[in-house]
Amino acid sequence: MTTASAVKTNNVEEQAKKARKSAKTLSILTTEEKNEALHTVADALETGYESILAANMADLKNGKENGFEEAYMDRLSLTKERVFEFAAGLRQVAELPDPVGDVMSGWTLDNGLKVEEVRVPLGVIGMIYEARPNVTADAAGLALKSGNAIVLKGGSSALNSNQAIVEIIQGALEKSKIPKEAVQFIATADREAAMQLFTMKEHIDVLIPRGGASLIKAVVENATVPVLETGVGNCHIYVDKEANPEKAINILVNAKTDRPAVCNATETLIVHEAWLNQHKDLLAEALKKHVITVHGDEAAAKALPNVVPAGESDWANEYLSLDLAVKTVDSLEEAIDHIDRYGTKHSEAIITENGEAAKRFMQLTDAAALYHNASTRFTDGGALGFGAEIGISTQKLHARGPMGLPALTTRKYLMSGNGQIR
Repeated sequence: MTTASAVKTNNVEEQAKKARKSAKTLSILTTEEKNEALHTVADALETGYESILAANMADLKNGKENGFEEAYMDRLSLTKERVFEFAAGLRQVAELPDPVGDVMSGWTLDNGLKVEEVRVPLGVIGMIYEARPNVTADAAGLALKSGNAIVLKGGSSALNSNQAIVEIIQGALEKSKIPKEAVQFIATADREAAMQLFTMKEHIDVLIPRGGASLIKAVVENATVPVLETGVGNCHIYVDKEANPEKAINILVNAKTDRPAVCNATETLIVHEAWLNQHKDLLAEALKKHVITVHGDEAAAKALPNVVPAGESDWANEYLSLDLAVKTVDSLEEAIDHIDRYGTKHSEAIITENGEAAKRFMQLTDAAALYHNASTRFTDGGALGFGAEIGISTQKLHARGPMGLPALTTRKYLMSGNGQIR
């Protein structure tokens, strides 16, 4: 007798096999054929936005009934504007240079054998992610443009939204040269299905987890498929003693409040004591105006009103809300040491008018993205001109930072000879 879990496992394996087969067709399509498909998908998403929003309403209702936090609900929520934004992102991806087939290097050996190092698709990507339905469209678009098939496993909280988006994508692909099977969605909340995806080395070339720390840890610790690890964002802004006060506060407010529930939002303000003592009233006014709750050390509590005493967990916390940890320091080196201890190697910023201090911060701070006098909110594929990103890699092998099209390729060495033997 076949069990329910076995049926689900077989379904996942069949989906992975279909993705593998379609990846062969997809890998040899022209740039024009892939671009036409992306435009067709973008148009279909805009035309079908009402069905996506109806499905999203069901997810939001479930989220409310289950007591999801406000930040989580924000990541889950879709509007007509958000649907049109990720459709626009697909069009932007279509306009980007196609990395597939690029000759990265080439040379000729002494015996006349010609060697070329050429970019090629990874093959089949397994994408495991949580509550943000826009990831479904972003990941599919980037995978298809870079010649990869993709198997998507979204979180149970966005199951209806993701399924509606994928149905529209597959319907649009039927009108293109890309097989609709190139985008697969595992439409179950069953964790067994995710575990099967982790271990299908014969069908899946790489796994990309995108979500909270527990999800990423589960994938890294259980997968036998190679993992492109994305990371959580405990991002810091260090306000140096020579920071321009207006510039510093404008950047901090943007980095904390623009979208507090995303991974590139700043979670900790590290501030030089001399700057804080001189500009505490200006900072306090901005924090109050934007309803930011401060979790601070003793020096911060003396300088600012209504400070919640910070504990060890606050320095490591990715709040994803209008909460902000405030750590006071008396040197650049102390600021860097704090980031080294508590940072997640995502995005870090220094605000200063001292060029030497900025240079030292950029050289010594270990993170995927570093900023001088700018908000951490720019660590984003769209903001940096990638069209979208499939995730922010905080590891150091293969890819780091926002992963756009080139990060979804690998390389082949192509040799051409005329009878050479060794």
